[in-house]
Amino acid sequence: MKIVLKKNTSPKVNNRLKKKLRIRKKVSGTVEKPRLCVFKSAKHIYASLIDDTTGKTLLTVSSLNIKDDLSGVEMAKKVGLEIAGKAKSEKIETVVFDRNGFIYHGRIKSLADGAREAGLKF
Repeated sequence: MKIVLKKNTSPKVNNRLKKKLRIRKKVSGTVEKPRLCVFKSAKHIYASLIDDTTGKTLLTVSSLNIKDDLSGVEMAKKVGLEIAGKAKSEKIETVVFDRNGFIYHGRIKSLADGAREAGLKF
């Protein structure tokens, strides 16, 4: 996996991309234990279950689909609960968590806590 660092982006973004590369060297998903990949933008949060052996996305959930009027951390928890519920219906019990270079704090932590609360094992 090759990520090109861009000259016109902020150092904060480039640092996240470097962290992402270090994480992705170690974290890989399979059919039995897919990778729970999290991405956050300024307004929304996205979670996907990915099988890296075949390169396919098994499930995806985002805050775009949820019509509740919640704060960022509450919305992230709801996305975590929803992705775990869909994973349970697909008979997926355990996952590998990929924070995608983001710090494990705030919305990322809330999504992980929501997924664990719904019964997903990391």
